Amino acid sequence: MKDGKRMNVLILGSGGREHALAWKTAQSSRLGQLYIAPGNPGTATCGENVPLHLHDHAEIIRFCREKTIDLVLVGPEAPLAEGIADSLTGAGFRCFGPSRAAAQIEASKVFAKHFMARHGIPTARYATFDKLSQALAYLEQIDYLPVIKASGLAAGKGVILPHTRAEAEAIVREMLERRAFGAAGSEVVIEERLTGPEVSLMAFSDGKTVIPMLPAQDHKRIFDGDQGPNTGGMGAYAPSPLLTAEGVREAWETVLQPAVNGLRLEGRPFVGVLYAGLMLTPAGLRVLEFNCRFGDPETQAVLSLLETDLLEIAEACVEGRLSEMEIRWKPGASVCVVLAAKGYPEQPETGQPITMGALPENVVCFHAGTKIDTDGRLVTSGGRVLGVTSYAAHLFDAVNLAYDAVKQITFDGMQYRTDIAARVLKADSSAYAASGVSIDAGNRAVELMKSAVKSTYTPAVLAGIGSFGGLFDASLLKQMQNPVLVASTDGVGTKVKLAAQAGRYRSIGHDIVNHCIDDILVQGARPLFFMDYFATSHLNPEQTAEVVTGMAEACRQAGMALLGGETAEMPGVYQPGAFDVAGTIVGVLEREQMLPRLSALKAGDVLLGLRSSGPHTNGYSLIRKVFADTPLETVFPELGLSLADALLAPHRSYLDVLASVITLPHVKALAHLTGGGFIENIPRILPENLSAVIRLGSWPVPPLWGLIQQKGNIACEEMYRVFNMGIGMVVVVEKQAVNVVQASIPEETFVIGELVPGAHKTILQGL
Repeated sequence: MKDGKRMNVLILGSGGREHALAWKTAQSSRLGQLYIAPGNPGTATCGENVPLHLHDHAEIIRFCREKTIDLVLVGPEAPLAEGIADSLTGAGFRCFGPSRAAAQIEASKVFAKHFMARHGIPTARYATFDKLSQALAYLEQIDYLPVIKASGLAAGKGVILPHTRAEAEAIVREMLERRAFGAAGSEVVIEERLTGPEVSLMAFSDGKTVIPMLPAQDHKRIFDGDQGPNTGGMGAYAPSPLLTAEGVREAWETVLQPAVNGLRLEGRPFVGVLYAGLMLTPAGLRVLEFNCRFGDPETQAVLSLLETDLLEIAEACVEGRLSEMEIRWKPGASVCVVLAAKGYPEQPETGQPITMGALPENVVCFHAGTKIDTDGRLVTSGGRVLGVTSYAAHLFDAVNLAYDAVKQITFDGMQYRTDIAARVLKADSSAYAASGVSIDAGNRAVELMKSAVKSTYTPAVLAGIGSFGGLFDASLLKQMQNPVLVASTDGVGTKVKLAAQAGRYRSIGHDIVNHCIDDILVQGARPLFFMDYFATSHLNPEQTAEVVTGMAEACRQAGMALLGGETAEMPGVYQPGAFDVAGTIVGVLEREQMLPRLSALKAGDVLLGLRSSGPHTNGYSLIRKVFADTPLETVFPELGLSLADALLAPHRSYLDVLASVITLPHVKALAHLTGGGFIENIPRILPENLSAVIRLGSWPVPPLWGLIQQKGNIACEEMYRVFNMGIGMVVVVEKQAVNVVQASIPEETFVIGELVPGAHKTILQGL
């Protein structure tokens, strides 16, 4: 095909990597027809999706004959391990991907470790086992915590780092005795745990020549700060400055070329992409693993920088003439942020509709776990749903661009890391940084949050973020008869510790805004503007921006401005990794509509309860104590979702459902159930001669509260003193108007009690 003839190409696979391959292939001047099997809605924009089964080699070969396919690119590892390249080559079709024998370098970690030992490729000390007794005996002998790997293919999740020897033994039992990883765990590798940054280095190979690509860095853990379980990859960037040009050459000389030479000498010539997962240890470069194909999501970032025609490279590889190729790369950097489904990686939810706004220039959204449902909607269909990938002249700008694009995409339960490339962006050698404070980080945080904050501005905002003080035009108050300003200041409390532990920050922004909205709503006020305070030990711009972006989203939903605030970096005041969030809200109401109307309250008035969205922002010191020994990713059957999802649900705002209700003459008071629960909060709105009777059992208490009470062995009265127990707002209503008020509230409400003569307290009836 060296004459430049156009090629009909088939790409096998259906994930984000395959969309990236299709996207890059579609740019080739050598392309004739492009087919992707089975593909996804994203690949359908690059070529034609065809419903082939990847394990059915005969079906694939028939299709290749029918469409006169000139070249097949194989994306995922499973078909390669099953020998699809052998089948295609045997049928006379060219395949860019290694044979089954060569693919063993990924398909069997036992093979890979022995192979590296045979050919002097630097890697960690190890031992392999297929018998449980021998593996357990080995664990007794070693004096370090190991890494335990299922030998076979496990979709990127077969590598586990135990924290204790007992945990290591339990993992080995799961693999070898209980077959938790299926056939992948029938053999295990127990190896020395290395330390240092990880880098991914992929290379093109024709079986003899090896040409490295740009180094990339994957982010495997589900949560920010490399917390939580391993995944297939939550994001990547390229090129990684951690592996310099000298480092790439060293990896080529000591890892990549020796591996390809060794495979050829053993009768397993490797054609395709060889992926080396490297760790840069204090003792030098070490290989963590080999893969026999493009990485995911590294491919999305790396191919965004490839300037040379991908089909030209693939053709040179299958024809054994890679040495003739000059592979060129664009200057700049690329960042891929993976948007994952709720519950990923353990139990990802599917079927959630996806909405996507206009993406900025130089951003591509690669589809991974998506499909079109029977109603023609784009919905989620897998754990990793989308890979938002940006290109810019500098890594800093590429990160900003990617996260700006993420804001244009929504689906229920969407989760993603906010710290892709954050570590390499933290380098700051200024004198002020040496004292523990980074001016650049503060400036970067402002830049990252600026667009989110400005999106809340109305014409009334005269000066906001970046100013010494916020200015708000109050002339609108002239339209009111007797305007009263209402202000409130509050904080999120120790819920921020759970958020940091889970690496989820945006919901904390919703928490503080909605809490403050509810605090002034109980006085009858509508919000005008909000000002925030964010303090931390060491500023992480992405983390800060994520919290403030959450604030901006909540402010937009309430129709008020996020006028500005303060971001403070205070090493020595806060513990490392700790942060605090607080805020001040200002609202307005007519004096005649002030709540509570104390003189109107009387015995017989009815208490209506509105559902909470969870613990809101109260009781988290006790909650953290109760679940101190429970991983946040734990899914309790009675909850049907992870503990993190249950505990970090944002504090609910009641503005949208009560704004038109609080002006009704029959509504006399509101009580926001915050710290102090039912016992302390309801008396705050009552005159001295009235008490509130709460009839327990008059509303369905969500199972989370039963779990907390049981696990913490907490007395029932204490539960109602600390928590909202599923009721976040109480409305005091004239008895005769209960039905009218309930009909005016656009959701289910519950009659939970009434006012009675008494000594200004809450009485729990049915305790």
